[in-house]
Amino acid sequence: MEVTKTIFEGLDWVVLGLYFAILIGVAIWVALQRNKNTEDYFLAGRNVGWFVIGASIFASNIGSEHVVGLAGTGFSSGTPLAHYELHAWIVLLLGWLFLPFYIRSGAFTMPEFLEKRFDSRSRWFLSVFSLFAYVLTKVSVTIYAGGIVVSELLNLDFWVGAIGIVVFTGIYTIIGGLKAVVYTETLQTVVLIVGSVIITYLGFQEVGGWNQLTETVTAVSPDHFNMWRPWDDPEFPWAGLLFGGTIVGIWYWCTDQYIVQRTLAANNITIGRRGAIFGAYLKLLPILIFLVPGIIAYALTIQNPEVFSVIDPETGIERADRAFPMLVTTLLPVGLKGLVAGGLMAALMSSLASVFNSCSTIFTIDIYKKISPQKSEQYLVNVGKIATVVIVVLGIAWIPIMEKIGGGVMYQYLQNVQAYIAPPVTTVFLLGIIWKRVNAQAAIVTLFSGLFLLILRLGSEIATNEGVINSGFLFEFASINFSYMAIWMFLFSVILCISVSLLTSQPDYHKIQGLSYGTLSKEDRISAENSYSTIDIVLSVVLVLIVVGILLFFSPVVF
Repeated sequence: MEVTKTIFEGLDWVVLGLYFAILIGVAIWVALQRNKNTEDYFLAGRNVGWFVIGASIFASNIGSEHVVGLAGTGFSSGTPLAHYELHAWIVLLLGWLFLPFYIRSGAFTMPEFLEKRFDSRSRWFLSVFSLFAYVLTKVSVTIYAGGIVVSELLNLDFWVGAIGIVVFTGIYTIIGGLKAVVYTETLQTVVLIVGSVIITYLGFQEVGGWNQLTETVTAVSPDHFNMWRPWDDPEFPWAGLLFGGTIVGIWYWCTDQYIVQRTLAANNITIGRRGAIFGAYLKLLPILIFLVPGIIAYALTIQNPEVFSVIDPETGIERADRAFPMLVTTLLPVGLKGLVAGGLMAALMSSLASVFNSCSTIFTIDIYKKISPQKSEQYLVNVGKIATVVIVVLGIAWIPIMEKIGGGVMYQYLQNVQAYIAPPVTTVFLLGIIWKRVNAQAAIVTLFSGLFLLILRLGSEIATNEGVINSGFLFEFASINFSYMAIWMFLFSVILCISVSLLTSQPDYHKIQGLSYGTLSKEDRISAENSYSTIDIVLSVVLVLIVVGILLFFSPVVF
């Protein structure tokens, strides 16, 4: 197969234009269905089916940081971070453990659930904390990756591509709310999967198949296909990724508004759980359609470096984040390039639309409405739209900093920051649901202590990287692997939360009835038992077995 690096041609533009036209049509159709109140705008009227919920969960998670970042990690490091992509089993926890309590509470947001379970202090903390976290770990990273993809594929300036995607996505998100987001994400999921499968297939053809891929890569990098690096590996220790990754996974999949909001749009627990199960199966795809193409790109640069290269022409530096776009521009024929580009655009826009809507929901429901409870429903919808615009501006403003921090390993940057955000939040939600004795005082102390550790860790990391400190406690503190740090922070948070709960008065169990396992009524338990079927259980067990199989396949047993 003769390979040449080409830019878009006429048919590519036609295909890409057709995709955008259909997307706009869906958004307009949804927007014409007037959002009468905040439930319509922020939760799509709580009337979304399981297929749309599952597709929306997948599309929200698989943003540009996955398409670009995960392929880049596959290129530079191989399979270790695939541990995070096997968190499909944690999505099951959302459907089976957490979601029944969320829906039973009637909460719009995760901060609102904390207020119902604990008190208003926890709600205020998580509201403000979440908005900052979204700008640091979601908005800016997604826009940054979007700029890379658009500039690489369409030969546009980085900033033109980044801002163009933001503006287009912001418009349909602002107009249509969550309903526009979830229905466009369903379309985007199909386009993304089809496009990524095509590039993976063509990549395998070019590299010579699976056996040739493994031979080429392992000859240069023997551990590239091994997820189980030594426990003391400086970057990817298996114990840290397995256990620390689980802590981050529970925070992200089970407590983060960004993901959970999709399941809250279901009209009952059964539909929400089935949406989570479907989303869990879709979550298994990224290893094959994003990470493996990154490894294929690495093999191709070994086999034919004159044609396949991820070296930045301006700086002369190798940029692993360019791996996936490089495959698109070198392997795909005319027409298919436009389709796959549409899939990449789908990832960018679905992820952005999700975070825009989640930010506006938290700001409007958890902050503005608390300050001005007398405002009308339509007024609050308008506030949510304005909040979206503000989040967009803040995200763009953070990009220059992201460019410096990213350094070609954007996906790792994302995991590092999330590893420090997750432990206290995971602790409060998990213990709050499984143990009725956890009280409001323990929750707020745990959350603020976690914030202190987060600031201390990030501050010491920056000081160490800049050479300000090179010895002492802070230096050692900053040197702990990010995944092990997540474990230590989680253990500290659990011990602190339990201790404070036992040393202070117990909560009013009548007030939190139905919000913790120990306070479920007989009716609640009967309702829970009637909310699932045998097929739900079978599908969940099969998924867990698939995850275990993948963990064993990418291990020293095989590689």
